Amino acid sequence: MLAPIIHILPLTTIRRERVLPVAGRIMVRKGQRVNPRDVVAEADLAPQHLMLDIARGLGLSPQAADEYIQRKPGDVLSEGDLIAGPIGWAKRVVRTPRAGKVILAGRGKILLEVDSWAFELRAAYPGIVSSFIPERGVVLETYGALIQGVWGNGAMDTGLLRLLISKPEDVLTAEQVQVELRGAVILGGYCGEISVLQNAAGLPVRGLILASMAASLLDEAAKMPYPIVVLEGFGLLPMNAASFKLLTSHDQREVAINAEPFDPYGTSRPEVVIPLPVSDPPAEPRSATIFAPGQRVRIVRAPYHAHTATILTVRPGLDTLPSGIRTETAEVRLENDVSVILPLANLEVLE
Repeated sequence: MLAPIIHILPLTTIRRERVLPVAGRIMVRKGQRVNPRDVVAEADLAPQHLMLDIARGLGLSPQAADEYIQRKPGDVLSEGDLIAGPIGWAKRVVRTPRAGKVILAGRGKILLEVDSWAFELRAAYPGIVSSFIPERGVVLETYGALIQGVWGNGAMDTGLLRLLISKPEDVLTAEQVQVELRGAVILGGYCGEISVLQNAAGLPVRGLILASMAASLLDEAAKMPYPIVVLEGFGLLPMNAASFKLLTSHDQREVAINAEPFDPYGTSRPEVVIPLPVSDPPAEPRSATIFAPGQRVRIVRAPYHAHTATILTVRPGLDTLPSGIRTETAEVRLENDVSVILPLANLEVLE
């Protein structure tokens, strides 16, 4: 059975694509070193259109307003340019609210195609530009620790890692989110209060890494302006030992947090990258494998959710579970040396 892999690695080679939503321009050169906030590519998004009610602006009927329209289709305007008028003793006029081009004019209205702002794609990771994706983006390469999670709210940022956790089962409270954490990436345990998220937004912080989170906070967490990565899932779950040990050993170090949503059918998942200096480039992690004896695994469902274990044997054929489901299973040894039989669907290979 093909095994899903979650990466929790103290040192590895990390390659990530940064891609524009539409075709655009590459702004960096191959081999260039970039910082997370550097713009690596940009694109002009589809133009917007504004319908300006000239008749209402001049206080006239649509037919009468047409006599005062001073622009015709094809005219290019700057912000604040005169469109219609003046009229009356007050010299009432209508001016363009945005730079753009007149598309249609008549019946007391003007359709304006306004200039769009360039979309800037930032690196999000520190590293080297290793290759290009023509007209769409770049591939970045960096070295460091990699910790992946199970849920993210889609945002990205970087900052110094600050610890608000001393044990894997700790609970993060609103009182712990103090002003001295402004601009930091906070490592916390379980979050069950919306006030924690609100306090973090008010500082603001650069990111929040949580062991777990109450499911009732999902909608609010998705709206937060800073990235949130949940490592274990929803409910009161402790942080797995591998992530806890790795993250707590890098207090006050710069981290890049990418809270992109988890795609179980692709390769993307929310993650934290801690750039580290290296003398020799380490190996790149595998993206796929099969279950085998000796592998370390992370358990993703109750009753051992978030525990780590070692596979002793992958059992042949199908086993019947207490629920009556027949499925592939493995015998694993938990960290307390207790051996249990679990479905392979409940396991992820830990690398």
